[in-house]
Amino acid sequence: MFVPNSFKFDNRADQVAFMKQYSFATIISAHENFPLATQLPFFVEDTGDKLLLKSHFAAANEQTKYIAGNTSLVIFSEPHAYISPLHYDKTESVPTWDYIAVHVYGKARIVEDEDAKSAMLEQMIRFYEEDYLKQWENLPDKFKKGMMKGIVAFELEVSTVQGQKKLSQNKTSAERNRIIQQLEKSEIAVEKDLARYIREIDHSKEI
Repeated sequence: MFVPNSFKFDNRADQVAFMKQYSFATIISAHENFPLATQLPFFVEDTGDKLLLKSHFAAANEQTKYIAGNTSLVIFSEPHAYISPLHYDKTESVPTWDYIAVHVYGKARIVEDEDAKSAMLEQMIRFYEEDYLKQWENLPDKFKKGMMKGIVAFELEVSTVQGQKKLSQNKTSAERNRIIQQLEKSEIAVEKDLARYIREIDHSKEI
């Protein structure tokens, strides 16, 4: 990822929190120089020593053949928004896009053990919808085993993390305030989220 100095996002705790908040990400792997990509929900686990990403593919997905032997890229993104030059003081300005993204790299380990696979699924259920866990536990074993045969679970150990927060840091406080006001009026949830992140820039400078 190309990250200009003004937009660096390298705080580990904040990166992990961002990945957990926007945990539906894209995993990209390559086979014979051809990229393969799948959108997946991830469970992000920071043990302190290791950063692990856990998820599962549909068993029929060809990408499952290449994640163990090669480094994959997982892209966490959102929120983002178009930024009009009408918010800027100078007329010699152009449109841009503000956004936050975290890219992580690592090799995956396929989880073969059925008990470990089941435990991983329960981790994800607790994270995404804990109330569903009781229903899952009460499902017939035959049904659950059939479902688990249809997936390939994996755990990716992160080797590299890169982040970027492009939040109009190179603009004046007054310009950012106009951007915030516009985004807060939006009916799009991620644009409202972006406004909050931009507002935090000036707040952090005041502390």
